Amino acid sequence: MDTETRSWWYVIHTKPKQEARALLNLSNQGYECFLPMHKKQVVRRATVVTQAEPLFSRYLFIQLDTNLSGKSWGPIRSTLGVSKLVVFGNEPARVDSGVIRLFKQRELSIADEVTPLFEQGDQVMITQGPFAGLNATFQMNDGEMRAMVLIEVLNQVSKLKLPLADLRRVA
Repeated sequence: MDTETRSWWYVIHTKPKQEARALLNLSNQGYECFLPMHKKQVVRRATVVTQAEPLFSRYLFIQLDTNLSGKSWGPIRSTLGVSKLVVFGNEPARVDSGVIRLFKQRELSIADEVTPLFEQGDQVMITQGPFAGLNATFQMNDGEMRAMVLIEVLNQVSKLKLPLADLRRVA
């Protein structure tokens, strides 16, 4: 295929938490777009729920022709949810179609996988109760909404059971 008429994937930077909005609006304009997603556990209103989130926060991919007969690039910037087309210098950031194909295959292969809220050994902070502000080590889920953590108090390591909603990952 001649590089002058080749179709490439480019990177769109979206407004905060507006990846889905940008995807919908660009798709409605006839652009082919891809927003890689994954499922993860999060705490919402003191409950652990599974939700789909973008794999790359604030980024999605759009397929555009490099010749003048293709769909115009002009409307992209003014699309609701879009911040800008990512550029390096004066050149738009280009992604090989093989990479996008791999992302799509990977997304299909992990469709049923959920990233857990915490994994054994994660450092967490207790946010509620008498131990609020203390760091702990996550050990395991203890029932649907509780966790077992290890805390060090007076040079002694102690096990503690807490609601999952009372824990936050330490960055």
